[in-house]
Amino acid sequence: MMKWIVSSSLRFRFIVIAGAGALLIYGITRLSQMPVDVFPEFAPPRVEIQTEGQGMSSAEVEDLITNPMELVLMGTPELDVMRSRSVNGLSQIVLQFNRGTDLLHARQLVQERLELAIADLPVAASTPPVMLQPLSATSRVLKIGLSSTEYDLMDLSMIAYWTIKFRLMQVPGVANVPIWGERIKMLTVQVDPELAIQHGVSMQRIHEVVSETLDFGLVPWSPSAKSQTEGFVDTPNQRLSMQHIRPIFEPEELAQVPIETTGGRTVRIGDVADVVWDTWPMIGDAVINDGPGLMLIVEKLPWANTLEVSRGIEAELAKLRPGLPGIEIDSEIFRPATYIEASIDNLTKSLLIACVLVVLVLFFFLWEWRARGGRCRALPARRGDQHDGAGGVRDSARGRGGRCHHRHREHRPAAEATSQGGEEYVHGARHSRCLA
Repeated sequence: MMKWIVSSSLRFRFIVIAGAGALLIYGITRLSQMPVDVFPEFAPPRVEIQTEGQGMSSAEVEDLITNPMELVLMGTPELDVMRSRSVNGLSQIVLQFNRGTDLLHARQLVQERLELAIADLPVAASTPPVMLQPLSATSRVLKIGLSSTEYDLMDLSMIAYWTIKFRLMQVPGVANVPIWGERIKMLTVQVDPELAIQHGVSMQRIHEVVSETLDFGLVPWSPSAKSQTEGFVDTPNQRLSMQHIRPIFEPEELAQVPIETTGGRTVRIGDVADVVWDTWPMIGDAVINDGPGLMLIVEKLPWANTLEVSRGIEAELAKLRPGLPGIEIDSEIFRPATYIEASIDNLTKSLLIACVLVVLVLFFFLWEWRARGGRCRALPARRGDQHDGAGGVRDSARGRGGRCHHRHREHRPAAEATSQGGEEYVHGARHSRCLA
């Protein structure tokens, strides 16, 4: 079998060379397009669902949100494992499907059952269940640190949320960009219980007044949770809807809103509470370069290329930097693409060094005359002869020309000359061909 392969390869050498060249070109093309990552996608397909329950304890979230949703979702086809977690104000359900299940098909099955689960949720679940974006097994592809000496953390959070985050979300392959240490700027009413007792105002009344003062409040039965417009005006060619603009834009204006009037005295929000720009209660925080700051976590899709996503994010940050003076952006905190690039560089250098060593070995050993003579002695060949015009005997085999160093009793001087076609030398009745 091996003899047939070798002889066929020598006979059709041009076809073999053409095939090898085609495979080489195809391999180089595929190598440049091949996705490279630190780890392969080792995790099974998974879908995560989060439901918010404002003001609910973990026990209430478990009983009123998590358990009803589990009953609806446990019959999903191709489901392997379902896990859940309930914390204050939030329910999390993770569904793991059998290996080999198409992720988009699994998400479609879950979405169909979410429509049935919404009908069983309580009114306190102010927002419907949210199915999070699909993430890869390693998920995080880049961590970006933001710090500034000119902006406080609330202003920096607003810039990161409205400018940087949505710009990075446009990069192909990015699934989500959560922000650690985020402090969204909002109007907050910080009630002093002792002052509220002195003025005879309950917390429920303060909640209702603040909710009704703003455009849309959290209390569903209050006038601010409106289900229709305030009216409209018909003109000859169109209908104009009416909207009552409430002039509340700053904390000072909200503090002047009256709560109630008792005994000829008006109690305002500012009398029982501090109205300031603040943020929600913090659970965690971020430290950037030993100081306060924000950290943006770039998460990628399962089918995204880590190198392409990292380079796309860095290109967008380079475009944003001129328009963000006073903000320091550090994108080298966590970057798996650096490990991949270093590995590729090391592998490339190793291959180049190996190629050079192979060439040196071939040059110093296989091209030396003793090695060729050894190959001549080790690989004798007997083939049919063809006579040339000078009376010598030549072989038509395709071997390398070389001088034969065999010594025989009868040696014809005319046959010592060699050619590039692999000539044979006649020694009496025998002949041998140099193949080195």
